[in-house]
Amino acid sequence: MYRRHCAAAAITLVCALAVLAAPVQAFAAPEPPPASAVPPKAGKKSLEEVREEIDALYRKAGAATDAYNLAEEQAKKQSGEIVKLAQAIVEGQAKIADLKSRAGAQAREQYRNAGLPPGARLMLSGDPQLFLDGLGRARQGQQAAKGLLGELNRTQEDLETYTHDASTNWTKLEANRVKQAKAKKKINAQIAAAKKLESQLEKKERARLLQLEQEAEYKSQTAWLGSGALKEINRKASPSGKKAVAFATAKIGLPYEWGAEGPKSYDCSGLTSQAWAAAGRPIPRTSQEQWRQLPHIAIKDMRPGDLIIYHSDASHVGMYIGDGAIVHAPRPGRNVTLAGAGSMEILGVVRPDK
Repeated sequence: MYRRHCAAAAITLVCALAVLAAPVQAFAAPEPPPASAVPPKAGKKSLEEVREEIDALYRKAGAATDAYNLAEEQAKKQSGEIVKLAQAIVEGQAKIADLKSRAGAQAREQYRNAGLPPGARLMLSGDPQLFLDGLGRARQGQQAAKGLLGELNRTQEDLETYTHDASTNWTKLEANRVKQAKAKKKINAQIAAAKKLESQLEKKERARLLQLEQEAEYKSQTAWLGSGALKEINRKASPSGKKAVAFATAKIGLPYEWGAEGPKSYDCSGLTSQAWAAAGRPIPRTSQEQWRQLPHIAIKDMRPGDLIIYHSDASHVGMYIGDGAIVHAPRPGRNVTLAGAGSMEILGVVRPDK
């Protein structure tokens, strides 16, 4: 029932996915409206060329978003490490102060006794028993002094290490902040350029542009299905996978926003990472790190909940939900939606709970 529900939702939300419920075979792409047959004016780009240019800009923005998200994740980690190191430094300084105080107390005691500890004074007595007792106390005093000195040295070495690590992490943190700023600037520039191209189109052209996007996805999905890719894909989701799919599909309709991890908007990897976090399996934040760190599986072995990584640079990710469909956050200006699993160039598949 769940898979039928997903398929029905796909048909409702993305008309291009009607092919998912049909037998696996190739279909011709829908005929474009007559208006599209009119050749563009000299010097003016065709709508298909505009679509490809906009798509390329959003692809580049997606890759830059991944770089931004990774830098942000690393910055958060380094900030946390700096806080821990700062706490360790404070504790180390307090411990050194305590050890120095104790060493000072021992020195003062020795001075008051003319430079001789109690055990040494007893050793000078003529009583054999007192001599033996004094010998034992002297050894204990020596061991205690050595132990105190050794602990003081170790604590000072630890403090120097903490200070060095904190300095190193601070340098890394600053470098990541620079990376974030550059990535953010690049993302905003590419999104602004794409939006400018769209804004220059008339209302009818924008509607046709959306149709061209759907036709391109439909064509890719049809070719993927026609390859027989779904013939062996019939595995059921794991318990964790079901939870991840439920989380992701519940976000359908929410807007894409680069760098967002919810709850009101998401980017592509923000959606998949939060879905698996909700399923109790934290995974890397970015699509590139998800591809790099998570176990790879064959397409024929994938099951609902698995993540499909797209494009040669692993700049996009969607979650497979069964019936040849994914749920994903496409790009700026679009909402979280269902799409054909083969509607984009597949790099590979990873499984968070393998």
